[in-house]
Amino acid sequence: MLSPSRHRSRSALLTAAGAVAGLVLAGLPATVSHAADQESCRPDGLYRTPGVDVPYCSVYDSAGREKMGADHQRRVIGYFTGWRTGKDGTPAYLASDIPWDKVTHINYAFAHIDGGNKISVGTDGATNPATGMTWPGVTGAEMDPALPYKGHFNLLNKFKKQHPDVKTLISVGGWAETGGYFDDNGTRVNSGGFYSMATNADGSVNQTGIETFANSAVEFIRKYGFNGVDIDYEYPTTMKDAGNPLDWSISNARRAGLVKGYAALMKTLREKLDRAGAADGRHYLLTVAAPSSGYLLRGMETFQVQKYLDYVNIMSYDLHGAWNEYVGPNASLFDDGKDAELAAAGVYSTSQYGGIGYLNTDWAYHYFRGSMPAGRINIGLPYYTRGFKNVTGGTDGLWGRAPSTDCPAGSGLTKCGDGATGIDNLWHDLDTNGKESPAGSNPMWHAKNLEKGIVGDYVTRYGFPADTRLTGTYARKYDATLVAPWLWNAEKKVFLSTEDEQSVAAKADYVVDRGIGGTMVWELAGDYAWNAAEGQYEPGSTLTTLTYEKFKSASPYGAQRSTVELPAEALDIDVEFGQFPLGDSNYPISPKLKITNRTQTTLPGGTEFRFDYATSAPGNAKDQSGWGTSVIRSDHTGANVGGLRGDYHRVSLKLPSWQTLAPGASVELDFVYYLPVSTPSNWTVTFGGKTYALAGDLARGTTVVEPGTATPTPTPTPTPTGGTGQCTAPAWNAVTEYGGGSTVAHRGHSWKAQWWTKGEEPGTTGEWGVWQDLGAC
Repeated sequence: MLSPSRHRSRSALLTAAGAVAGLVLAGLPATVSHAADQESCRPDGLYRTPGVDVPYCSVYDSAGREKMGADHQRRVIGYFTGWRTGKDGTPAYLASDIPWDKVTHINYAFAHIDGGNKISVGTDGATNPATGMTWPGVTGAEMDPALPYKGHFNLLNKFKKQHPDVKTLISVGGWAETGGYFDDNGTRVNSGGFYSMATNADGSVNQTGIETFANSAVEFIRKYGFNGVDIDYEYPTTMKDAGNPLDWSISNARRAGLVKGYAALMKTLREKLDRAGAADGRHYLLTVAAPSSGYLLRGMETFQVQKYLDYVNIMSYDLHGAWNEYVGPNASLFDDGKDAELAAAGVYSTSQYGGIGYLNTDWAYHYFRGSMPAGRINIGLPYYTRGFKNVTGGTDGLWGRAPSTDCPAGSGLTKCGDGATGIDNLWHDLDTNGKESPAGSNPMWHAKNLEKGIVGDYVTRYGFPADTRLTGTYARKYDATLVAPWLWNAEKKVFLSTEDEQSVAAKADYVVDRGIGGTMVWELAGDYAWNAAEGQYEPGSTLTTLTYEKFKSASPYGAQRSTVELPAEALDIDVEFGQFPLGDSNYPISPKLKITNRTQTTLPGGTEFRFDYATSAPGNAKDQSGWGTSVIRSDHTGANVGGLRGDYHRVSLKLPSWQTLAPGASVELDFVYYLPVSTPSNWTVTFGGKTYALAGDLARGTTVVEPGTATPTPTPTPTPTGGTGQCTAPAWNAVTEYGGGSTVAHRGHSWKAQWWTKGEEPGTTGEWGVWQDLGAC
């Protein structure tokens, strides 16, 4: 039997230490009217494959925003799993059950990497869920006879014809199939998967394996009508014992080369998808499911692959669970300063961390915001629970403890948490001995029945007797600071971390207010609806519909990475963070920053470089090479209880006065910081009285030039021009929350918020602050 939760990350375990798509579905030729300048549609920061006229405008508009239909301003991405077929007696979830009018993208989970390094969903045949299975007599599951394959892929394409704005992606990997795959008999083959396909045993890049996989991926999506590829590699990190314990014998030996292999894989995929897209007249998407754990991300250097991605889906869940004893929420939106796991690790008391708690969605979003526009980021929502039993301490279980030494076989753990079992663990995995893995994993429709004291009629299909009765009361609790609900059974001492309308609505508002691209759901089959006739909750679309309603009239998402205007002229100067120490040796995080001058002009001593990095790390970055690195602006300081207020720290560093950098020459400096950051962005370089952007930022609207000697023309700053005395914008209010782009009136001027803010008075935040002065009114 395939594992029902094999996609999900174990991040906290490791912390303890459109329309055109419809035409292609049946193999019909795509006809795209190319815009004269495809570059005008390229998203900000997205890598351009050299020599290829990528048809960006088939997917993106002239602002670089994805086209998803008039009522979809933000993404609603749902993972659809291949194993809920109903053939094993448990409830089925088929393509006909997807709320097609509410979603924008569907990720099919999972394909895997076979023994020959090719993408695969197994051998074709009547029992293959993806390509051969049928569901006779099930309304809506009738096969489309025009397609040469059956199974889920047939149904997905049948419904895509009816909903041509919805895009589908094939997701490759997952928790159980990153380092191996399940054969046709359901037996796991420990082949090495991503680890050996992308990285050789000596740590070098396996370009041959990568080429084989990438070529097969292009062929696969063309054959089965997908709009792109989603890579769920768990995990290309240098941290020891990361990912599935069944993979450790392969992954640990390759740790030093996993990040390089990952980058080479994503670059190769991007370029092959772009070339295929140019030939087919449609842009193919490349996305990833990315971890949210600061521990895992510390071993992923600066997540250099972001530039190859159309967008990133953050797995902002599994932040706490029974892989350790600390009882906390599965997917809290914010930190509350009380996380027991972080407190035990000294995160709140160690000054270098700045008091920043990093096991929450807001932290993870800001980590990626450091290198990507908000609109190329989607936050994860779990439609399943995590839970513990025998909980002691805490408040209604929250931040209590549940230690155990009876760890699941194959988990690699000798000390773990006491996970909930039985009726509190409906969607459980089996360990390597075939026993139930304690985890408190349930679809949300089952959790809602537990909350209401209902034993659903489906429990017999999961092996429970018909006369099953619940013990104790499952009282719903909610923490507004965390934005996290849970169920607490005081009699059983069971804690189940949940999601429901209140928390999902708050997260949807968060997405809208910050200009985020949207949400990603694992998995659609966990959503719920009330069946009044049966008196119970069943699979439905309540949470997905709520998100859709929140998003359909939202403003367009944030398509620009920088929060301030950058120069239009860019220089070909490479900047790269590298030579990271391996794994646990990388604290404090101490890479080398290498700057290479590829222009024809010598950079003089005193040349100033500036860049932004995310506020998910404290503003205490420094160099140890005499470049005078200093943080000259911080959009957020202090702890992050209730969320990080702004996006960036702005850093300045200067080439020493006695040193020049000749054309073709490089220089390195030692850098130090304390929480992981994604690739620093929004670079500028200033010398000879003029400021330039850097070509490597891939910013929209920039032109690569050679340094000139003309008198610099500074970027104009809006100044008061004399007003009318009539301010039309609403007056600023200290208790009102303002999203990016909001305008207010204050002290006779109009002001524009460049990112979310609350309580910061216009006119007091400075040139680089949140409020931009639009002039007198």
